[in-house]
Amino acid sequence: MFTLPELPYGYDDLAPAMSAETLHLHHDKHHARYFAVTNELLAGRPAPGSLEDVVRAAAKAGEKKLFNNAAQAWNHTFFWNSMTPNKAAPAPALLDVITSSFGGLDGLKAKFVEEGGAHFGSGWVWLAAAGSGALSIVQTHDGENLLTQNLTPLLVCDLWEHAYYVDYRNDRAAFLRAWFEALPNWALAASQLAAAQGKGPAWTHP
Repeated sequence: MFTLPELPYGYDDLAPAMSAETLHLHHDKHHARYFAVTNELLAGRPAPGSLEDVVRAAAKAGEKKLFNNAAQAWNHTFFWNSMTPNKAAPAPALLDVITSSFGGLDGLKAKFVEEGGAHFGSGWVWLAAAGSGALSIVQTHDGENLLTQNLTPLLVCDLWEHAYYVDYRNDRAAFLRAWFEALPNWALAASQLAAAQGKGPAWTHP
């Protein structure tokens, strides 16, 4: 069965962009619940393998409840890893691809905030790479992710209200702007881009 991973930083480390109160609520309550339900639904079945395997198999079999909970468990762990308290610029190779795809980091930020802010309802906004390495911004609804698509996620931001309501109330765009300015883990994004280009392994759930 699967267990809730610890955050890769302290609860206070992402402030002021994301408060300790939000992280306690989001990680300790919401994220933990997705693991609990996933494990309940898998009880009595053969050993499931990886969480990625569970998500893909549930999608293929049309097991909506299992897919939603397993995918949300995966999405949130990737989300935590998409952030870092140690702000740094993208590496030159990644920045080159960002520039060719969006005209530069400012162009990526504008598109990311626009797409995430315009998303209707709950879901996720992803920076993704195709096999060629070309980048795009992708929205997914509810628990959907990119594991069933021919895309490699580089970064993701949560658009569910519990991700930002404590700190930003209903101003999702303000949350996305603050998130993009302070929190992206560009080292993860660079590693994922290399994986999309066939130059190394992609991130997998622990």
